[in-house]
This record gives sequence, C-alpha cells and structure tokens, in this order.
Amino acid sequence: MISIPAHTLNDGTKIPALGLGTWPMDDAEAERAVGTALESGYRLVDTATNYRNETGVGRGVTGSGVPREEVVVTTKLPGRHHGYEETLTSFEESRARLGLEYVDLYLIHWPLPRVDQYVDSWKAMIRLREDGLVRSIGVSNFTAAHIERLERETGVLPAVNQIELHPLFPQEELRAYHADKGIVTESWSPLGQGSDVLDDPAVAAVARAHEVTPGQAVLRWHVQLGALPIPKSGDRDRQRANLDVFGFELTEAEMAALTDRAHRRLGGDPETHEEF
Repeated sequence: MISIPAHTLNDGTKIPALGLGTWPMDDAEAERAVGTALESGYRLVDTATNYRNETGVGRGVTGSGVPREEVVVTTKLPGRHHGYEETLTSFEESRARLGLEYVDLYLIHWPLPRVDQYVDSWKAMIRLREDGLVRSIGVSNFTAAHIERLERETGVLPAVNQIELHPLFPQEELRAYHADKGIVTESWSPLGQGSDVLDDPAVAAVARAHEVTPGQAVLRWHVQLGALPIPKSGDRDRQRANLDVFGFELTEAEMAALTDRAHRRLGGDPETHEEF
C-alpha cells in the first residue's frame, strides 16, 4: 500500500496530500469507487451535496473496514442553502446522507457574491466546528477578496480553498495568497477534464522521462506546487496509478514546461458563476 504524505492545516488537523474526487458518480458508483480507493491506500474522499452521491460515499467509507478516524471525508454546502440557519440545516442533511457522526472537512461550494450570504454561512460553519460536528472548515472557488472578507468579519480563515487548478490554469497569484495566509490549496479538475492537456507534447515528454503516465506527471506537478489534487476515478488500476506519484520528482525545468502554454479557465468564474 502506498504511503501518502500529509499537509497540516492551519487549525492543526492533518489532511492527505492527494485524495479521491467523486463527481459525477452516482451513489452506486461512488460506493464502489470509495471502497476500492480506501483499499488501495486513499484516506481523503471528496463529495458535495450537489454531487448527489453523499449516501454512496458514506456507505463506501463505513463498509471499507478502514477505521473511521483514518479517513478524511469532505462535503460541501450548496448555493441554495446559503445563510446561517440554512447552513446548519443543510449540514445535518448531509451528515444524515453520509451516515457519519462528524464530517472532517466542510466547504462552501461557491461564494455566490450576488446572493451575498457566504459570510452568514461561514459563521454557521464556525459554530459547527466549535460544536465538534466538523473537524475543519474551508471554502471552494473563493477569490482572495472573498477570503479577506471572511477574515475581516469573523476573524477565522479557511483551512482549505478548493479551486480549479491544472497546467492550463495554474493560479499563481491565488496560490501565493494561500501560502501567505496558511491556507491549503486543493485542486479540482487537476487533470484538466475536458481539455487536451494529457495529450500535450510537453506533458508526454515529462512522463516519458520518468517512465510514468501523463496523468501521473501532472499530478506530481500539483504535489510539487504544494497543492492537493483530488482526481476522480472509479477504476481500481487508475486509482492506484493516480496515488503513485510520491516516488519521483520533476525538475524545475519540467515543472515550468508543464505550465508554459496559453492559460485558460475551464470552469466557472467565482465572481459570476452561480450554482444552487
């Protein structure tokens, strides 16, 4: 079984340096994928209310035979449940679907600045952490300005910001901000889903040099950036390959080669994207 390094979050808890994404799996797929992933050595699983697979993820965790305290389970608050009381209610619904006594990491999925209730939700999440129902709290798709407002109005910084991050969109400025604030950068769509990044000649060259797959080369790029990738896969062999990125190291030139291209966002812009 592969040994996975860990990041220490700004609240003192630890989180594995690579995890399993589960979107867009249904409950049955998620249960199988989580089971095989935990068997292979994964200890971080990512879901969300809007993925509609929390039940399957929870079953995968509880049925795996892996002690609950060894698994970091992440879920996320949907846009339609922003607000203080709404967040508390939504969390209890997530916890019930997961079938777990507590959640390790709870994130606000999108900031929805037009709705302007993410600070109220953040206050509720602070309460959930204080009550011991959540180990760590964070955000997803937040900009530096959104995070600054959370800190200004509550005094509490997120432990994690899960953002779109891949060689086509390396997010240098936001990653530097996170590093300055002690926030762990988590990468969604780490392999540039829907793009041709894995077919890029530069990626292929790096992969050949280390006798690994293009996907492994890109995931290693994330690891060396200090980011935490959460690639999605339901295939046991692919899961194991994705996890096996801690035994080689890219050179500075190879790291640069993976980002030496025109950069573009593949997903929504947090300033305008609305997902309820």
